[in-house]
Amino acid sequence: MSAAALSWRSGRGLAGLALFLALSLLVSGLGGLITSTTVDGWYQTLAKPPFNPPDWLFAPVWTTLFVLMAVAAWRVWLQPPSPDRQWGLRLYGLQLAFNLGWSFLFFGLMAPAAALIEIVWLLALIAATGWLFTRADRVAGLLFVPYLAWVAFAALLNGWIVWLN
Repeated sequence: MSAAALSWRSGRGLAGLALFLALSLLVSGLGGLITSTTVDGWYQTLAKPPFNPPDWLFAPVWTTLFVLMAVAAWRVWLQPPSPDRQWGLRLYGLQLAFNLGWSFLFFGLMAPAAALIEIVWLLALIAATGWLFTRADRVAGLLFVPYLAWVAFAALLNGWIVWLN
Protein backbone atom coordinates (compact mmCIF):
# COMPACT_ATOMS: atom_id res chain seq x y z
CA MET A 1 0.00 0.00 0.00
CA SER A 2 1.31 3.47 -0.88
CA ALA A 3 2.39 6.00 1.74
CA ALA A 4 -0.44 8.29 0.62
CA ALA A 5 -3.03 5.56 1.14
CA LEU A 6 -1.60 4.67 4.55
CA SER A 7 -1.60 8.32 5.60
CA TRP A 8 -5.19 8.76 4.48
CA ARG A 9 -6.37 5.70 6.37
CA SER A 10 -4.57 6.80 9.51
CA GLY A 11 -6.47 10.08 9.60
CA ARG A 12 -3.37 12.13 8.81
CA GLY A 13 -4.70 12.78 5.34
CA LEU A 14 -7.92 14.45 6.38
CA ALA A 15 -6.22 16.67 8.95
CA GLY A 16 -3.59 17.64 6.39
CA LEU A 17 -6.20 18.50 3.80
CA ALA A 18 -8.02 20.67 6.33
CA LEU A 19 -4.76 22.45 7.20
CA PHE A 20 -3.85 23.16 3.58
CA LEU A 21 -7.38 24.35 2.81
CA ALA A 22 -7.35 26.62 5.88
CA LEU A 23 -3.96 28.10 4.94
CA SER A 24 -4.93 28.72 1.32
CA LEU A 25 -8.32 30.16 2.18
CA LEU A 26 -6.76 32.38 4.86
CA VAL A 27 -4.42 33.87 2.25
CA SER A 28 -7.35 34.20 -0.14
CA GLY A 29 -9.45 35.93 2.51
CA LEU A 30 -6.66 38.33 3.47
CA GLY A 31 -6.14 39.16 -0.19
CA GLY A 32 -9.85 39.75 -0.55
CA LEU A 33 -9.85 42.09 2.44
CA ILE A 34 -6.97 44.09 0.99
CA THR A 35 -8.67 44.21 -2.41
CA SER A 36 -11.95 45.39 -0.90
CA THR A 37 -10.30 48.56 0.40
CA THR A 38 -9.92 50.08 -3.09
CA VAL A 39 -11.76 47.91 -5.62
CA ASP A 40 -14.95 49.97 -5.54
CA GLY A 41 -13.13 53.31 -5.58
CA TRP A 42 -9.64 53.71 -6.98
CA TYR A 43 -9.71 50.55 -9.13
CA GLN A 44 -12.90 51.69 -10.90
CA THR A 45 -11.14 54.88 -12.02
CA LEU A 46 -8.38 52.99 -13.85
CA ALA A 47 -8.43 52.52 -17.59
CA LYS A 48 -8.57 48.77 -18.30
CA PRO A 49 -8.02 46.70 -21.44
CA PRO A 50 -11.06 45.59 -23.45
CA PHE A 51 -10.49 41.95 -22.40
CA ASN A 52 -10.73 42.76 -18.68
CA PRO A 53 -13.19 40.27 -17.12
CA PRO A 54 -16.21 41.54 -15.19
CA ASP A 55 -15.49 42.23 -11.52
CA TRP A 56 -17.89 39.51 -10.31
CA LEU A 57 -15.75 36.80 -11.97
CA PHE A 58 -12.63 37.32 -9.86
CA ALA A 59 -13.90 36.01 -6.50
CA PRO A 60 -15.18 32.62 -7.75
CA VAL A 61 -12.11 32.07 -9.94
CA TRP A 62 -9.69 32.89 -7.13
CA THR A 63 -11.60 30.76 -4.62
CA THR A 64 -11.48 27.79 -6.99
CA LEU A 65 -7.78 28.30 -7.63
CA PHE A 66 -6.96 28.50 -3.92
CA VAL A 67 -8.82 25.23 -3.31
CA LEU A 68 -6.95 23.56 -6.20
CA MET A 69 -3.66 24.85 -4.79
CA ALA A 70 -4.48 23.45 -1.36
CA VAL A 71 -5.38 20.04 -2.77
CA ALA A 72 -2.17 20.00 -4.79
CA ALA A 73 -0.03 20.87 -1.76
CA TRP A 74 -1.84 18.28 0.33
CA ARG A 75 -1.21 15.57 -2.27
CA VAL A 76 2.50 16.44 -2.29
CA TRP A 77 2.59 16.49 1.51
CA LEU A 78 1.22 12.94 1.54
CA GLN A 79 4.13 11.70 -0.58
CA PRO A 80 7.21 10.08 0.95
CA PRO A 81 9.95 12.56 1.91
CA SER A 82 12.10 13.70 -1.02
CA PRO A 83 13.91 16.87 -2.10
CA ASP A 84 11.14 17.59 -4.65
CA ARG A 85 8.50 17.29 -1.93
CA GLN A 86 10.48 19.39 0.55
CA TRP A 87 11.35 22.18 -1.90
CA GLY A 88 7.92 22.08 -3.52
CA LEU A 89 6.20 22.67 -0.20
CA ARG A 90 8.64 25.45 0.69
CA LEU A 91 8.00 27.18 -2.62
CA TYR A 92 4.28 26.64 -2.13
CA GLY A 93 4.44 28.72 1.04
CA LEU A 94 6.60 31.36 -0.63
CA GLN A 95 4.30 31.69 -3.62
CA LEU A 96 1.32 32.07 -1.26
CA ALA A 97 3.16 34.98 0.38
CA PHE A 98 3.87 36.52 -3.03
CA ASN A 99 0.24 36.05 -4.02
CA LEU A 100 -0.83 38.03 -0.97
CA GLY A 101 1.94 40.55 -1.64
CA TRP A 102 0.54 41.27 -5.08
CA SER A 103 -2.85 42.20 -3.58
CA PHE A 104 -1.09 44.44 -1.09
CA LEU A 105 0.94 46.21 -3.78
CA PHE A 106 -1.80 46.54 -6.39
CA PHE A 107 -4.84 47.26 -4.24
CA GLY A 108 -3.45 48.16 -0.83
CA LEU A 109 -0.72 50.55 -1.98
CA MET A 110 -2.40 51.33 -5.33
CA ALA A 111 0.94 50.66 -7.05
CA PRO A 112 0.26 48.72 -10.28
CA ALA A 113 3.83 49.13 -11.57
CA ALA A 114 5.33 47.60 -8.42
CA ALA A 115 2.66 44.88 -8.55
CA LEU A 116 3.66 44.11 -12.15
CA ILE A 117 7.26 43.49 -11.11
CA GLU A 118 6.08 41.35 -8.22
CA ILE A 119 3.70 39.27 -10.35
CA VAL A 120 6.57 38.29 -12.65
CA TRP A 121 8.32 36.83 -9.61
CA LEU A 122 5.06 35.19 -8.57
CA LEU A 123 4.75 33.54 -11.98
CA ALA A 124 8.28 32.14 -11.67
CA LEU A 125 7.49 30.78 -8.20
CA ILE A 126 4.24 29.19 -9.42
CA ALA A 127 6.03 27.56 -12.35
CA ALA A 128 8.81 26.23 -10.10
CA THR A 129 6.31 24.98 -7.51
CA GLY A 130 4.22 23.30 -10.21
CA TRP A 131 7.30 21.63 -11.66
CA LEU A 132 8.42 20.30 -8.28
CA PHE A 133 4.86 19.23 -7.47
CA THR A 134 4.71 17.32 -10.77
CA ARG A 135 7.92 15.51 -9.88
CA ALA A 136 6.46 14.53 -6.49
CA ASP A 137 2.87 13.84 -7.66
CA ARG A 138 1.71 14.25 -11.27
CA VAL A 139 -1.87 15.14 -10.32
CA ALA A 140 -0.63 17.86 -7.95
CA GLY A 141 1.37 19.40 -10.78
CA LEU A 142 -1.65 19.35 -13.06
CA LEU A 143 -3.74 21.05 -10.38
CA PHE A 144 -1.31 23.99 -10.57
CA VAL A 145 -1.80 24.54 -14.32
CA PRO A 146 -5.03 26.61 -14.06
CA TYR A 147 -3.40 28.78 -11.39
CA LEU A 148 -0.36 29.40 -13.59
CA ALA A 149 -2.61 30.25 -16.55
CA TRP A 150 -4.79 32.65 -14.52
CA VAL A 151 -1.83 34.45 -12.97
CA ALA A 152 -0.25 34.78 -16.43
CA PHE A 153 -3.53 36.38 -17.55
CA ALA A 154 -3.53 38.58 -14.43
CA ALA A 155 0.03 39.67 -15.28
CA LEU A 156 -1.15 40.63 -18.77
CA LEU A 157 -4.02 42.63 -17.27
CA ASN A 158 -1.65 44.25 -14.78
CA GLY A 159 0.73 45.19 -17.60
CA TRP A 160 -2.05 46.74 -19.68
CA ILE A 161 -3.30 48.70 -16.68
CA VAL A 162 0.20 50.09 -16.11
CA TRP A 163 0.48 50.98 -19.80
CA LEU A 164 -2.99 52.57 -20.01
CA ASN A 165 -2.65 54.59 -16.83
